[in-house]
Amino acid sequence: MSEKLAMPNENRNVSKTPGHWVLAQLGKKVLRPGGKELTEKMLQALKISPVDRVVEFAPGMGYTARLCLEKAPLSYTAIEQNEQAADIVRSYLKGAEQQCKVGNAQQTGLEEGVATVVYGEAMLTMQSDSRKNEIIAEASRILEQGGRYGIHELCISPDSIDPSVKRAIQREVSETIQHPAKPVTPAEWKQLMLDNGFEIEFEAVAPMHLLEPKRMIDDEGVMGFLKIAKNLLTKPDARARVIGMRKVFNKYQQNLAAITLVAKKKEN
Repeated sequence: MSEKLAMPNENRNVSKTPGHWVLAQLGKKVLRPGGKELTEKMLQALKISPVDRVVEFAPGMGYTARLCLEKAPLSYTAIEQNEQAADIVRSYLKGAEQQCKVGNAQQTGLEEGVATVVYGEAMLTMQSDSRKNEIIAEASRILEQGGRYGIHELCISPDSIDPSVKRAIQREVSETIQHPAKPVTPAEWKQLMLDNGFEIEFEAVAPMHLLEPKRMIDDEGVMGFLKIAKNLLTKPDARARVIGMRKVFNKYQQNLAAITLVAKKKEN
């Protein structure tokens, strides 16, 4: 039997642990805002095949990594800043052409034009506007011309939302997940892509139902959902965190959504 790998932040006070790691410790495997369905739409639009050289930013627990590897790309490289998460991802990898490096998405250290596909999920949301731009620019740098880039992030709608309301949502989401978060509007996500030399080829949105029972059953299966429910009953500190997050998500349910964009790097 293989040794159980440590969960990121598992020894940290639950009240200060970033929300996505609280959910992971409770047994949640799908941690993306649009759930499994939006992840699968992104992967379908990326059209990963055995000729592709894939780079994934911030694979986290490796859920999407495994879906990607099922498509047998020529190579797969993950860039993950959390050492424990990187160890979990490495446990899924086989062979010299599959690797997970500890590092930052804005400065991967990879060669220019090394990838045909780059994607990342639920990670740009956690960055400042300037860092979002740096990461998207890095995706463009490591992609060959005509390469595809996919994102799956939290967004705030409508595009015409009052700036003060948008700031309030960003503040309350950051407070409840105990991590800086700066989701932006669909138009702003698209503009970031355009500004870095991408042409948008695919767009899809979904409700932000990450903590709703129906979505959780769809994402985790009945047994997975029951495991999470049991853990919530026996872990009051984590339960309080989840209740707090769900309260904020419900408060802004008309304004919070998930978005995936797939874009092509323009050819010179």
